Amino acid sequence: MVPMDSARPSGLDPEIANRLKRDEHGLFPAITQQYDTGEVLMLAWMDDEALRRTLTTGRCTYWSRSRREYWLKGATSGHVQWVKSVSLDCDGDTVLVKVDQVGAACHTDDRTCFDAGELPVVVGAQP
Repeated sequence: MVPMDSARPSGLDPEIANRLKRDEHGLFPAITQQYDTGEVLMLAWMDDEALRRTLTTGRCTYWSRSRREYWLKGATSGHVQWVKSVSLDCDGDTVLVKVDQVGAACHTDDRTCFDAGELPVVVGAQP
């Protein structure tokens, strides 16, 4: 399942690559959010090459763990994600990609992957 050999140099800027923490497959999660509303659209996986493509093309590219290939969001569906910003979290193990989403973000043709219903929870409140 390894999308790339982590020992092989990638085209990603070394200053960025050195800040990333990857799992045993060379991957890290990418949370995708609508840039103007803050709506969380989806979570997908990237490696260094997917991040490089995302940073340099203005469109989101992910690594598909099931298909074992790069996935340019919207290439077949037309549901394009236009990149507005990319941020690395404090641990260096997750990226937040803010996009302008065209159409559905989810493979089920829903706007977001997070609309399958809320789970029962005890709601916390600040004292």
